[in-house]
Amino acid sequence: MKRLKKIAGIVMIGILAVSVLAGCQKSESKKEITIGVCAGPYGEMVKQAISPILEKKGYQVKVTEFSDYILPDKALANGEIDANLMQHTVYLEKFAKDNDLELAKVISVPTAGAGIFSNSISDLKDLKDGDKVGIPNDPSNLARALGILKKEKLITIKSGVEDTKAAVKDIASNPKNLKFETLDAAQISRNLDSLAIGVVPGNYAYAANLDFGDALALETLEEGYKNVIAVKEEDKDSELGRDLKEAVESKEFYTAITKKGSKFRNFQKPQWWIEKYEK
Repeated sequence: MKRLKKIAGIVMIGILAVSVLAGCQKSESKKEITIGVCAGPYGEMVKQAISPILEKKGYQVKVTEFSDYILPDKALANGEIDANLMQHTVYLEKFAKDNDLELAKVISVPTAGAGIFSNSISDLKDLKDGDKVGIPNDPSNLARALGILKKEKLITIKSGVEDTKAAVKDIASNPKNLKFETLDAAQISRNLDSLAIGVVPGNYAYAANLDFGDALALETLEEGYKNVIAVKEEDKDSELGRDLKEAVESKEFYTAITKKGSKFRNFQKPQWWIEKYEK
């Protein structure tokens, strides 16, 4: 009888050990996460400024790069990835609504806005009559480019035209008679030697290693157009959602973004950042 009890005890201990081990493995598997990005600065931001903080919290972070802006949200909704960083709030909300996806913003991050760059002048006041200006040929980036030129008082736009839909034909006044050359957004930086100035979208400026600190002017991004970390709606208030938010709000993230030599230091900061660090 005693022998049977001893055997039973050993069996129970074994069962408990297996259960504990399984629980540990399950817990560890939950700490393995994949964050989706698109080509550009945000993959590097995750690797250089976010992953190291998450790793200290016990996560193993994998970064997956997608070739377009459609797949990352669908992969997130399907559970193929755990979070993504590749879009602003306006895009996220519209895409989620149009595709019936339950996705949510966790927190916004410093974002690369478009900039005016030049290889020949150091101030927009140096623009001469008839100078060539490179602008993107896709409607969205074109409108943003015209918005920067309007902000810098180089052009005006016809009244009644929405800033997000403006095109070259909507220019009302052009005091310097600037000559606009519409180019593929990725090609503008490569043609700066033949242009007086070029308006380069943030992702492409980053990819071309242009220094945002050298820009003659930068786009002023509204809060809804600053990029965000997104998760499934059910994960927003989960441990993962909280840890992602804490990582971005941390002093370590601030230091990684603002330190000397950081490619992100001249990105436009979200409102929470301004309130926390710059007031």
